[in-house]
Amino acid sequence: MSIAERNQPLGGNAMPRFGGIATMMRLPKVETAAGLDAVFVGLPLDIGTSNRSGTRFGPREIRNESVLLRPYNMGTGAAPFDTLQVADIGDIATNPYNLLDSVARIEAGYRELLQHDVIPLGLGGDHTVTLPILRAIAAKHGPVGLIHVDAHADINDEMFGEKIAHGTTFRRAQEEGLLAQGRVVQIGLRGSGYAAEDFDWARRQGFRVVPAEECWNRSLQGLMQEVRQQLGAGPVYLSFDIDGIDPAFAPGTGTPEVAGLTSVQALEIVRGCQGLDLVGGDLVEVSPPYDTTGNTALLGANLLFEMLCVLPGVTIRR
Repeated sequence: MSIAERNQPLGGNAMPRFGGIATMMRLPKVETAAGLDAVFVGLPLDIGTSNRSGTRFGPREIRNESVLLRPYNMGTGAAPFDTLQVADIGDIATNPYNLLDSVARIEAGYRELLQHDVIPLGLGGDHTVTLPILRAIAAKHGPVGLIHVDAHADINDEMFGEKIAHGTTFRRAQEEGLLAQGRVVQIGLRGSGYAAEDFDWARRQGFRVVPAEECWNRSLQGLMQEVRQQLGAGPVYLSFDIDGIDPAFAPGTGTPEVAGLTSVQALEIVRGCQGLDLVGGDLVEVSPPYDTTGNTALLGANLLFEMLCVLPGVTIRR
C-alpha cells in the first residue's frame, strides 16, 4: 500500500478545523479493524471513579481537541501515516448502569479488535477500562510488560467493598497473571495515602516504582533509557493516566494531585518508548467538566498522537 492509499488526517485547508465529524485526528471512521495497523477506540466510562465523575465524556473531548494535530511529528521526525494504516473505530458501547457489564463489553470489544493484527490506542474513560483491555491483550500476546504513568498506584484490594474500580486495576491485573514478572514500571506516583502499603505492595510484586519526587527538576530521558533496558524484548502496554501530570497542566481529571509531572516530561516518557514492542496503549481519566480551557483534553490528544509515533514500524523522516 502506498502512502497515498493510506488514511491521512483531514487537513485544515480541506475542512476548517472547527468543522467536520469529530474523529481522532479527523481520520476516517471505520466499522472494523480489518486491514488496519493501529486503531483509536473510545472507552466512555466513569462509573468506576471514586471522586469527580465526567470521564464518560473524555473520548469525545479528546477527539474534539485532536483537530489541531497534523500528521508529521516535528519534534521526533515520526511520520506514522507514511507506513501505518490508521483509523478511528468509534466507541465501545459501555453500560452506564453497570460497571461489571461495561468491563465485560470492553474486553469483548478488544478481543474482537485483536482478531486482526492491529495495535489499539484507547481514549478513556476512567482507569477501570485498562483491566479488561489487559485481559484481551494478554489473551493474544501473553503476559505483557507495563509502563504505567499515574499519580496513584491503582493497587487497592477493594474500594467500598468492590473488587473492580479505577483504583484496583493493577492489583487485579497482577493477580490474574496479565503482567510479565519484573517488567512493570509505575511513574509519577505521589500524594497522600493511608499507609506505606499504598505503594509498597507494588514493590513487593517486583514493580519498579518511580515516585514523582524522583522526577522533579530533571529530564526523564535517562529514566526511560533504564526502562527500555529493564523491559527489553517482548510485548509492552502503555497506560497513561492524565492525573500523572501536574494539575497546572492537566486540571480536568477526577483525582488531581499536586506536584506532578510536567507536560514536557510526559512527552519524554512516551517518546522514550521508541524501540519497545508496544502492543497497545491508553490515555485515561480526562474529565471535560473540570477542563474549562480544554487544555487537559488537548494534552491527552497529543499524548495519544505521540503513542502512535512510537509504534513499531513508524517511519522517521528528517
